[in-house]
Amino acid sequence: MGKLTGKVAVVTGANSGIGLATAKRFAQEGARVYMSGRRQKELDAAVAEVGDNACGIQGDVSNLADLDRLFATIKKEVGTIDVLFANAGGGEFAALGEITEEHFDKTFATNVKGTLFTVQKALPLLKDGSSIILTGSTTQVTGAPAFSVYSASKAAIRNFARSWILDLAPRKIRVNVLVPGATSTPGWHALASSDETSKEMIRFVETTTPLGRLADPAESASAALFLACDDSSFVTGSELFVDGGSAQV
Repeated sequence: MGKLTGKVAVVTGANSGIGLATAKRFAQEGARVYMSGRRQKELDAAVAEVGDNACGIQGDVSNLADLDRLFATIKKEVGTIDVLFANAGGGEFAALGEITEEHFDKTFATNVKGTLFTVQKALPLLKDGSSIILTGSTTQVTGAPAFSVYSASKAAIRNFARSWILDLAPRKIRVNVLVPGATSTPGWHALASSDETSKEMIRFVETTTPLGRLADPAESASAALFLACDDSSFVTGSELFVDGGSAQV
C-alpha cells in the first residue's frame, strides 16, 4: 500500500518540472491525481507520463473561471480533495529601473493571485485534516539581482502559509511551503538561455550551492510527498528547503 492510497491529490503547474515529477510520485503512491496546466498539448503528454491514476484539466490559475471549472470537475467526479499542491508559478528577470507594469502584473497574477484563489476555491472540497502545499523559492529569504518582483511574490507565499494555518486550524488542515533551490526544469533552463545577464545569474547560483549541482525535480517531489502524507502529520506552517544548502549559507 502506498502512502497516498485512496487519496485524491490536485497538482497545479503539472505540465513539467517539479509539478510533473510530483504528480508522478503521488500517483505511484496510490493517489488519484488531478493535474492542471495552461498548455493543453503539454498537459496531455504529462498525463500520459503519469498514467491511469491521472486526469488533466487545462487551465490558468490566474483565471478564476478556469479554477472554477477545475474544482467543479473534481467535485463532480470524486467530491473531495486530500492533498492540494498549489505549484503553478513563474518569473522573469527585470532589474529595478527596467520593471514594467506588465511584468509586475503577470508575475503577481500567477504566483500570488493564482495561489490564493487556488486554495480558496478548493476549500469546500478539502477534507478536514488535509494537506496544502505551496511552492515557494529560496529567493523569498535571499536577495537576487534583477529578480525582485518574483522574489517578492514568493515572500507573499511564505506569509500565506503562516496566516492560513490560523484560519484553517479549526479544520486541522495543514499548510506548508516547499522551497526548491536551483532545479533542472524546463523553466529554469529557459531563464538560463534568455540573455547573458541571466546566464551569469544561473552560473552564480550553481557555483554557490553547497552540494554543487542543480536538483532533480524528483528530489522536490520526494519532499512534497512527505508534506502530503501522514509522515508530516504534526508539521504545519513550515518551510521545507530542497535547495542543496544554497539559502542556508
